[in-house]
Amino acid sequence: MSKKNELASTLAVSLNNYLDAGAIVAGASGLTLWQNYLGLSEVHLGWLNFISANCLGAALGAIVGGYLADKYGRKFIYTYNLLIYMLGVLLIMCSVNFPMLLTGFLVTGVSVGIGVPASWTYIAEGSNNENRGRNICISQVSWGFGPMIILLLGMFFAPGGYCYDFVESIGKAMTSANAGNAAIEVFASRIVFFSLFIVAFVAWRLQSRLEESADWKATHAAEIRTGKKTSLLDAFKVLFANQTAAMTLVYLATIYLSWNMVASVMGFFQPHIYETAGGISNEQANWMNCIQWAIIVLGNFLISMVIDKVPHVLLYILGLLFALAAWGIVVLFGINSESLLWAFTILWGLEGAVSVQLFYALWGSELFPAKFRAGAQGLMFFIVRGLSAVWGLGFTYIYGQDGGFTTAAYCMIGLLLISLVVGVVGSPNTRGKSLDAITRERYGDDF
Repeated sequence: MSKKNELASTLAVSLNNYLDAGAIVAGASGLTLWQNYLGLSEVHLGWLNFISANCLGAALGAIVGGYLADKYGRKFIYTYNLLIYMLGVLLIMCSVNFPMLLTGFLVTGVSVGIGVPASWTYIAEGSNNENRGRNICISQVSWGFGPMIILLLGMFFAPGGYCYDFVESIGKAMTSANAGNAAIEVFASRIVFFSLFIVAFVAWRLQSRLEESADWKATHAAEIRTGKKTSLLDAFKVLFANQTAAMTLVYLATIYLSWNMVASVMGFFQPHIYETAGGISNEQANWMNCIQWAIIVLGNFLISMVIDKVPHVLLYILGLLFALAAWGIVVLFGINSESLLWAFTILWGLEGAVSVQLFYALWGSELFPAKFRAGAQGLMFFIVRGLSAVWGLGFTYIYGQDGGFTTAAYCMIGLLLISLVVGVVGSPNTRGKSLDAITRERYGDDF
């Protein structure tokens, strides 16, 4: 693939990351608005997180999406998946009760999960050896850019925001004359989700024109010659029968799970936590979160320039040190003042620039053969997001109705330490090597 086509394909596929993170943050930024409109409790909020693109919905989608991407090709996913995403977003936009909202979050989450294994796999398979890390970083830029834009929209459209008059006019035009303020205000969130619907449509049009991955076509041609047909169960048997693949799966799932249990809570609950524990308004919380994502975007861009030139383990350590410093502030000082909130925001933003997810996406695409590359990522994503869903549900009880946060912070530090130690001990040396060379080095010529 030429460098021009490589970059164009990377950008088109990276829109999935925009939509993934955007869906999580769109829900998070409007959480208080939906809570007021539908009279939701903290437990209801926990269920929204549990079923969403942040956790279970994505988990269910990933295990199916990984298998489909390996069996029918990466392009198969790009042809149909975002139609499901648009349906989910449409349900959220039109929600008038909790079951409808919950269903919309679930459908959107499933679509997000279906797309993730194919996206990271396609980017890695279409990259030159010298640019693979850079291209994964570009996808992470999109991951940060989505929330930044969504939070800006959330801030502008929120009650008291610069564009709230527009929201109010739309809300009054589409509701009854005796509708309460909460019913009007929630249109701020509906409009934000509409923006995701538009981006999803554009992304679907672009991705449906992509060429199939050359690696997948070669593997598929070999399967046709041998007459082998692989079911979902057969694919997992092959994966776990190989000791190297099984150990790699355990390693990557461990570092990603321990980090994601922290990140998933922050991705969904951060504005809500800032409002309750930090005592600031919804607009202020979204503004601070937006600044944080701007730091992540800029940091990802800078890291993309050096990731293919610097030992990966050093960048991995740096990111987790930023994360531990952020949560150390919560334990030592709390976040009940604006200065402490800003310190936490900046440090967590720096962490996001070199997050564990960056290396999980890179290593997950490098360390498995093309035969089950997407399937392995789908299984890991299922495990990680599924367990994160349970954790997110339990977090609402740890956090409590009154905004208590110190106990949760100790849990976060413990999880980040696990990710740091395991990640450093098992970090692979793949920089500059081709995917074929890495596969032969790890699995021999069988794959």
